[in-house]
Amino acid sequence: MTAKDETAPPVLLDWPSEGVARLTLHRPEATNALSLELQTRLSAYFCELGEDERARCIVLTGGERVFAAGGDIRSMIDADPIEIHKRHTERLWAPIQHCPKPVVAAINGYAYGGGCELAMLADVLIAGEGASFCQPEIRIGIMPGIGGTQRLVRAVGKAKAMQMALTGRPITAHEAWVAGLVSELVPDEQVTSRSLEVAAQIAELSPLAAEQIKEVILAGLDAPLESALAIERKANALMFASRDQREGMLAFLEKRRPQFTGR
Repeated sequence: MTAKDETAPPVLLDWPSEGVARLTLHRPEATNALSLELQTRLSAYFCELGEDERARCIVLTGGERVFAAGGDIRSMIDADPIEIHKRHTERLWAPIQHCPKPVVAAINGYAYGGGCELAMLADVLIAGEGASFCQPEIRIGIMPGIGGTQRLVRAVGKAKAMQMALTGRPITAHEAWVAGLVSELVPDEQVTSRSLEVAAQIAELSPLAAEQIKEVILAGLDAPLESALAIERKANALMFASRDQREGMLAFLEKRRPQFTGR
């Protein structure tokens, strides 16, 4: 498929290793701008993979050059408020936001606007040293509309989020790493391999534990500490009803690799 192939789907799915599904944004002619078609296809894939027991971890990437350079401005320039409201893009993003499986974002190049907001939905963000992050909406007379004012402040704090959103200035991958926006910084050419390595490590572990860890961390983010700790205790106790718990502990005592089944 070439960059000019209009029949190419905007999102590609492949399985690079056991338990790991990879979703690649594929609009190279538009720097992976998040068209409604792309968002719809991505949403459908996350719905499918969230229910697919073969998928223990999902890698989300835009490829070697760019993650996603924002929304599709051509589709928005003449839109009125009612049209924007009726698009209900929050419904398209909900399966990504609520995906029970761990998501690793592999980020090269631009993660701008909607691309930055999409990256923030991942659980582990692996960024190349040449990547950059930006909420540039103010520069075209609008504001972030799919999480850029809310998830960003939770990721990097008020001061950095205000600066990014109010100036539209990009930050480097190193700045993003220092601020806590990304999990790990690697050379650009190692983003794919490192992301797949991390995803494979997660896929080898208990999928039940992974889902509970993700659920409890997210549920506790905005809860009072005592409430969050209670959620954690209940989830931890639940794990002792699983076969994975017994298998993991037996394997540890027998000094062998555990074989987790998600049961």
